[in-house]
Amino acid sequence: MTSTAVDLDTVRRLLPFDPFDPGYQADPYPVYQRIRAERGQLFRMPGGMISVLGHRHCSQLLSDPRFGWGDDPAISDQFVPDPDGGAPHRPLLFMDPPDHTRVRRLVSKAFTPRTVERLRVKTELFAAELVAAAREKTVDGVVDLMDAVLRPLPGMVLSELMDIPVEYHSMFIALAKESGRGLDPGFTLSAEEKKLRDDARDQITAAGAGLAAARREKPGDDLVSLLALAESEGDRLTRMELELTLMNLLAAGFNASAAMMGNVILAILRHPDELAWLRAHPEQLAGATEELVRYDAPMQLVVRSALEEAEIGDVAVGPGDQFALLLGAGNRDPEEHTDPDRLDLTRPPKRNLGFGHGIHFCVAAPIGRMTAQVTLAALIRHDVELAVPEPLRAPGISMRTLAELPVALGGVR
Repeated sequence: MTSTAVDLDTVRRLLPFDPFDPGYQADPYPVYQRIRAERGQLFRMPGGMISVLGHRHCSQLLSDPRFGWGDDPAISDQFVPDPDGGAPHRPLLFMDPPDHTRVRRLVSKAFTPRTVERLRVKTELFAAELVAAAREKTVDGVVDLMDAVLRPLPGMVLSELMDIPVEYHSMFIALAKESGRGLDPGFTLSAEEKKLRDDARDQITAAGAGLAAARREKPGDDLVSLLALAESEGDRLTRMELELTLMNLLAAGFNASAAMMGNVILAILRHPDELAWLRAHPEQLAGATEELVRYDAPMQLVVRSALEEAEIGDVAVGPGDQFALLLGAGNRDPEEHTDPDRLDLTRPPKRNLGFGHGIHFCVAAPIGRMTAQVTLAALIRHDVELAVPEPLRAPGISMRTLAELPVALGGVR
């Protein structure tokens, strides 16, 4: 991300690091270590925003009802203008209770353990097909795993759940990149970047509205039909809520899952001893995936506001006070995890912040976990090595994702 037309003084007053520094974007964890050593786990910046690096404090802010999104301008620029001039609309991701509770309850019906296991069989087939096809796409023995496997696979899985026609896939992958980039705090985005974010979300929303209209006419056994029928009852889900909820699901499904899997695969390829251990212990795949997500999670930063007077740690806050939750730092908190900067696939299971926490814990986390496990299993059966020491990162601060992942992909071991 460039800092063109961004008020850098504001950024420096609100965040304890330079988010545009290439070194930070390549590896933020030494930066978090330095900040923690110099300033602690929780402190107020000159611009008033409170930086949060500790796992315990991040967890509290994500689960305590006294904290939420609120209406601060730094957050409300994510809201969608009402076409009739009314109050702006919030996508599910930016809702507070009680609306968030009502909408999420409808969506979560689609992510049951039974559904996840039903999708696992299809996901295994999709992953095997994509990996086999990737081997055919190699140029001088190298293929970009992001393009060949890690971006298309989550979309294929989501399409099984939502019955999305295949002709939509490439469009959603492209638009989700810009939409996901817009998760960055507004004060770190230029006017042009905000426009790209909003245009991408408008296009995803329009496509989702078209899918919903088709399912009202001819419902099926899929999530879009479920939500479209709920919307038609009037008192449970409004038309705008339906469209923005579909936008959230599509953008996350075609972007966040790929970001997570890119980080997971890069981490395991950079640790050959851990890769060898996992190949020898495939039954430990679920726990290994959790450790890989902890080690380098896709969501690094989220913003929260105090909704009433409260205390976080030894800091007293009032309504409107804002927090920058550095989730990546929380996942590497030495008070929570022993030797946190070491990837250890034998680490005893312990909750991490890779999928969030509290009421905004990722509703699709069960499918995201399953897809990452299946992808890992499919790839480690092959000879696979990094083709470059530092794969290119995509622009962004909140979402840590790879632009490419060139690898040498060989045959089955």
